[in-house]
Formats: sequence, structure tokens, C-alpha cells
Amino acid sequence: MAKKNNNINQRPAPAVKQAPKQVVEDTPFVPYPGIPAWVYDFKIQAVVVAALAFLLFCNTFQHEYALDDTIVIAKNEYVYEGFSGIGSILTKDAFDSYYKQFNSSNQLSGGRYRPLSIVTFAVEQQFLGPIPQNKVDSVVSHAGENGKQEDWFNKNMHVRHVFNVMWFMASMVVLLYFLRYVVFKNNPLMAVIATILFVVHPIHTEVVANVKSRDEIMSLLFLGLTFIFAFKYYELKDKKWLISGLVCYLLAFLSKEYAVGLILLLPLSFYLFGKFSITDSLKASLPYFAVMAVYMVIRLQIVAPMSEDSSKDILNNPYALASEAQELATKISTTLNYLKLLVFPHPLSADYSYNTIPYKDVTDPIVWLSLGVHIALFRAFFYYLKRRHLLSFAIAFYFINILLICNIIFNIGGTMGERLAYHSSVGFCIAVAYFLVKGMERLQPAATGRVALVGCLLVIVGLCSFKTIDRNKYWKNDYTLFFEDIKVCPNSVLVNADVASSYVNMADLYKDSTQREHSIRQGIKYFSKAIEINPAFVSGYVNRGMAYFKLKQPDSAYYNLRKVWELYPRYPKLDELLFNVGVNFYVQQRYPEAINAWQTCLKVTPNYPQAVNAMNVMYKEGRIR
Repeated sequence: MAKKNNNINQRPAPAVKQAPKQVVEDTPFVPYPGIPAWVYDFKIQAVVVAALAFLLFCNTFQHEYALDDTIVIAKNEYVYEGFSGIGSILTKDAFDSYYKQFNSSNQLSGGRYRPLSIVTFAVEQQFLGPIPQNKVDSVVSHAGENGKQEDWFNKNMHVRHVFNVMWFMASMVVLLYFLRYVVFKNNPLMAVIATILFVVHPIHTEVVANVKSRDEIMSLLFLGLTFIFAFKYYELKDKKWLISGLVCYLLAFLSKEYAVGLILLLPLSFYLFGKFSITDSLKASLPYFAVMAVYMVIRLQIVAPMSEDSSKDILNNPYALASEAQELATKISTTLNYLKLLVFPHPLSADYSYNTIPYKDVTDPIVWLSLGVHIALFRAFFYYLKRRHLLSFAIAFYFINILLICNIIFNIGGTMGERLAYHSSVGFCIAVAYFLVKGMERLQPAATGRVALVGCLLVIVGLCSFKTIDRNKYWKNDYTLFFEDIKVCPNSVLVNADVASSYVNMADLYKDSTQREHSIRQGIKYFSKAIEINPAFVSGYVNRGMAYFKLKQPDSAYYNLRKVWELYPRYPKLDELLFNVGVNFYVQQRYPEAINAWQTCLKVTPNYPQAVNAMNVMYKEGRIR
């Protein structure tokens, strides 16, 4: 008989909870069968990425200036001073020169202190030929006018567009190195695919084709270098890498405020990819936190608070007319638009201002869909974080940068913008590249997987490249851009106003009076549409009034300027505009109307010299009793 086992430990032992599965990427990279070794070589990858960037955007080299290029470059006195203007650029708001021309102050929440890209414009101007100080005001005031002056501006812009593409090419090589060295350290195939996806993504056309958006390019460039140098320091223990990382982090801040996201992303990267503990990750990030503190101190010294009038302007505060519930609901739903454009980048527009995206109520299904999608991503982040998986970094990179520009935490002064998804799309491209390669690994036999991967890439790259090249052509100048985007955003106040201004400006090119009048009246039609969308649109009344002024219809011009006076009595140069309308009445020998316009001018600015003189003439001529 078998001996009875009296061992009290004979019961099954409780199951030991397994540690979270480590990511495959922790193991050394093994080349995929059938894929040539040269595909993994960094130098070859860098050449491919740079060449692709060049080919996609070389059709912008003959572009002129569009959108905010006018504010940041064409009407920026500090840029035209070349090297001499750099001091002013570094110590003033990005739009300071533009505000000065209208005797205005900061009109955007939080201000805009991002001087580095503007410094590069000044450096370019030094070699293009700086403007003597005594002629700067004249050049700035005539920016955008037709004739030889505009030809000169456009030639300069051709050069700036070339440099913009060069900056983009350099930043893509840095992005590739960052992904290879930090994120996909053991999978260079994923790294190059993610970079290629980023290069070809059509949502980036605004950033590269619009020179003003060089700040986005430089920001990502220096953020990538910050990650690289931070990891170099902890791998090689050489302080030169630490210093280089801190300098690049400051340059990233001076490029654009996105650098603030690194206070979370940098320790996260140390934890995920450096295998630091949470405590060590935070300690390793402390020097970079100090750089952020220095930048914040500098910024607070330079940026002025937003003017009270601007906070009520629907174009500077897109939720000024919404209830609190509508504001929150619209912000949540709008965030989904970024994800939609990352997945399906069509149609594209340079503007999404009021009322392109109508206010939403909390009962709108899109609000809850957006909330559900982002909650799912948030949960996925923690799921992958426990496993120290690179997808948690991809989600965090998307999430943190989206939070900076979705208006939920910071008021960015606009509803949304395609250029604002530039940084978030890095996380998106990381995730797509990961799933594409993992999909290839799962398909058997291996040759089938390779064919499927190549096929997917050819379709994605082909479609995206076509869309990018096609979209680039509309960024040639304001006319081509606005006339295209009005088709996409017919209810945008700003796009309607931009189309209207384009028509009015184009009228000066016509010698035939009939064509000229038709163009101005087309402009008036679009100004009226903008005012219909937003009855408090001050700039719309100003410009519609000036359009009527060009048609020598002072009654309509005066009506519009009176509306401006009612809505915004301190509107810059309103006194001058009213005086000129009075002169128009006077030339037509309509003296009572002229007197009325000049009296309104004096209500706007008491003792306005020209109006006082004109009224004295009226007294002497016996027009006023």
C-alpha cells in the first residue's frame, strides 16, 4: 500500500501573479528576413527622408506671402532691420510691431513670445539687404500694396520659402534620429516608417508652405534634439550632452510654447526607454525644469496682458458668444476634429474661426463620441504604461500636445488650426508605424507580410503625397488660399472677410472701371456675408466702409464707420477714416453730411487737427450757423 503523504504543503501553491509583459522592443533587433540590410542604415534613411521632404515641398519655392506672413514678416519693422532688429525681437511680443502700427496692445490671450523663428527672418533679411532705419516705416506701411514694392516683397519670400523647406528637411532628419535612438531603439524599420508618415502627412502643408509657421518646425526640431542629448548624457555621462540638451530645450521654448509639454514627456521617456524608476526619472528631469522656470520668468517680463476689448472679440475669443455649457461641449467635440484630420486629412483649410465650427450642446452625439474616444485613449495609456510599452509614449505625445491647443486648459485665441496638430501627429505616426510593422510580423509566410507592408506604405505615401503637393499650390498667396478655402469654410467670418479684402485689393489691378467696380462689389458682398454671420464684426464694417469709399459712396461708408464707433469707439485710426469720408462728402458738395462726419470724428478724438481745421473752414464759408 502506498504510504500516505502527511505533508501539509501538498495543496497546490497559490498562483504567482506575473509581472507585466515587457515590450518586444527591449530585445535586440533582429533584421527581418527578406529586407535588405541597407534599409536599416541611418545615413540611407536620412537621405530618403530629406529627399522626400524636398520633393513634396519644392513647389513652394516660388510662393509669395500668405495669411500671417504679413503680420510676422511683411509688416514687422524689426525683421527689416536685419541684425540690428534682433534685440527688439528677443525682448518683445511676436506681434509687437504690428500692434504699434494701430496704436493697439496685445489682442491674444497669453500673448505670443516665440522670437526664435522671427530672429531667423531678420538674419535672412540681413543677407537679402536690411532696410535703413529711416526707411523702415515706409517699407512696412506699403507692405501688401501692388507694384514694384510687392515684387520686392515676393522675391524675398521666395528665398524664405526655400529656407523653410531646408529647416523642415533638417528637422525630419532629427526626428528620424530621435525615433531610432530613443523610441524605436531596437527597430530602425519602425523609426523610418514613422518619419516617412510624418513627412508626407497633408495636415503639415500649412506648417511648411506658410513661412510664418517656421516656429512649429523649429520647435519640433529642438524638442527632438533635447530628447537626444538628454539620453546621450545618461548613456555617456559627459556633461557636454547635458549642456547641449539644456540649450536646445531653451531654444525649443523660444521657438514655441509646446516645450512646456516636456515636463511630462521627458520623465516619461526616461521611465519607458531608459528603464529609470519613477523617482530617478523625475530627478533626471530636474535640470530641464529649471530651464522652463527661467523661460517663464523671461516671458512674464515681456508679454503684456490681453486687452479688455480683444477678449470680447469673437475672432480673438471664439467662445465669447457661447454659454459655459456650450463652450465646454464645443471644445470637447472640436478635439475630435484633430484626430479625424490625422486619420483622413481632407478637406483642409487655413482657418476654422467663428462660425466654421458651430457651438455644440452637451446633448450632441459628437461631444460624447469625442469624450469616449479620448477616455479610451487615456485608459490605453495607463494599460501600456504598466508594461513600459512605447505605445504609452505615443499616446502621451499626442495627448499632451493636444491639451496645449484644444482650449480646454489654455485659451489659444482660435477654435482650431491644422498647424496646431503638428506636434501631436508625432504620436499618431509612431502608433501607425508600430501597428504596420507588427501587422507585417503576424502575416505568414514572411514574404506575404513584406508585400502587405510595402503595399500599405505605397498607398498611404502615394495618396498623402498627392494631397500634400496639391494643397501646397493654394498656399501661393492670399488670393489663391482664400478663394480655395471659402469652398471649405463658407460660414467662416474670417475667410469671408479675407475673400472680400482680396476682391477689393484686386480691383486696383484693373484699368477698366467696370471690372474695377465689379470686383469691389464682390468684396462688399462677402463683407456683408461676414457681418451677417457676426453682426458685431468690427473689422467687417471698417473694410466694407472703405470699399464703399472706393466706390465714392460716402453715405454707405459713413453708415459702416458709425457702426464701428458704436461697437468699438477706440478702434485704431477710426478718426482718420471718418475725416476722409467727410472729405468725400465735401468734394461732392454735400456740406451738411461732411459736417456730420467731421463732428463724429471729433467725438472719437476731440481736437483731431484735420477735423478742427475743416470745421473752421465750414464756419468761414458760412456752412455752419
